[in-house]
Amino acid sequence: MAFLAARRRHPAARVLLLLLALFVMGALSTLLAPSQQSSADTGTSQQVTEGKALFTVQCASCHGLNGEGQTTAVIQGPPLAGVGAASVDFQVGTGRMPMAQGGVEQAPVHPVRFTPEEIAALAAYVATLGPGPAIPNPEEYDTAGVSQEDIARGGELFRTNCSACHNFEGAGGALPGGKYAPSLLDTQNVHIYEAMVTGPQQMPVFNDDVLRPEDKKAIIAYLNDLHSRPNQGGLNLGGLGPVSEGLWGWIIGLGSLMFFAIWIAAKGVKAK
Repeated sequence: MAFLAARRRHPAARVLLLLLALFVMGALSTLLAPSQQSSADTGTSQQVTEGKALFTVQCASCHGLNGEGQTTAVIQGPPLAGVGAASVDFQVGTGRMPMAQGGVEQAPVHPVRFTPEEIAALAAYVATLGPGPAIPNPEEYDTAGVSQEDIARGGELFRTNCSACHNFEGAGGALPGGKYAPSLLDTQNVHIYEAMVTGPQQMPVFNDDVLRPEDKKAIIAYLNDLHSRPNQGGLNLGGLGPVSEGLWGWIIGLGSLMFFAIWIAAKGVKAK
C-alpha cells in the first residue's frame, strides 16, 4: 500500500489508469455482446458488397461509380446519395430502372429485370451512400384488418392530396411537360408507400410530418377497396369521372340534337 501511495501522484498515473479502464471496458463489451451480432454484420456487409458489384455493372454508367451522378449530354443520371433504400426498391422493383435510354421526360414502367435478392442488395449498397428513407416494414403497408372508418378517412386523404394528379380512383392522368401521373390500379402496396416517402419523378414527398404512417396505410387501404369493387354495369369511361362523362354527353347528346334538327329542317324543305 505504501508503494502504491507513493506512486499515485506520478505524472503517468492518470494515463495508465485511463488505459486500464479502457481495456477493462473493451473486454467487458466483447464478452457481453450477443454472439449473433457478428454474423448479422457479416451478412449485411456481404449484401452491400454484392450490391456494389451489381451497381458497378448495371448502374454506374448513368449514376457514376460512386453514385455521384452523370450530367453528360448523352447520358444523365442523378446522384444517389441520400435517396435511400426505399427509392431503389421502388424504381428497380417497378421496372422503371434501369432505363432503356437517358434523357426521357419520365421513366416508364417495364418488366422487372432483377431478382428480389438483387434488388435488396442494390438497395443496401445505395443506403450506404447517405441517409435516406428505408424500405418500409410489411406491417406499415399491410391493410388486413383496416376498419371501414380508416378506409373512408383514406379516401378523404387521397382525394385531398393525390386525386389532382392520379384521378379520384387512381387511374392516372396527364401532367405538363410531357409527364404524367401513373395509374395505381396494379401497383403493389409497398411501392405505393415507397412512392409517398420518396417522391419519385414530379411527385412530392409525403413524409411523416405531412402524412402519418397510419394515414399512408389508410390511403393504400382505400385504393385496395376501391379497385376490388365489381363493375356494376355500363362503361366506366376510363374512370375519369365527370370530365369524360361531360365530354361524351356533349358529343352524343348535343350531336344527336343537332342531327335531328338538321334532319327535320331537311324534311321540311322537301315537304314544301
